[in-house]
Amino acid sequence: MATLGARLSDVRAGEVVIELPFREDLVQQHGFVHAGVVSSVTDSACGYAALTLMDPGAAVLTVEFKINLLAPAVGDSFRAVGRVVRAGRTLTVCLGELRAGDVLIAVMQATMMTVAARDDRRD
Repeated sequence: MATLGARLSDVRAGEVVIELPFREDLVQQHGFVHAGVVSSVTDSACGYAALTLMDPGAAVLTVEFKINLLAPAVGDSFRAVGRVVRAGRTLTVCLGELRAGDVLIAVMQATMMTVAARDDRRD
């Protein structure tokens, strides 16, 4: 997230908020924030939301996601919210959304996998 300039702004059990300020170097050819950036930030919000409900030492890995891009990503700043819908022992299903103010830019459904504690991973 550091590469994109995004930062965690709120962390609760089962819910995470990530803020992303607009940057000119994140836009695509039409001047909208690139869909890859929108996907990355929203996926991270979902992943960290899932991680809040996992055992200490566990890691999270995205298994799959589907994203609907509903409006061009235009604005001074963006807010991605990830929420856990159902947390299981191995798989956790989350919903994510990205907004610019009141404008809903994207919605995501993501499945996250719990990875057992290992020395060669970081979260």
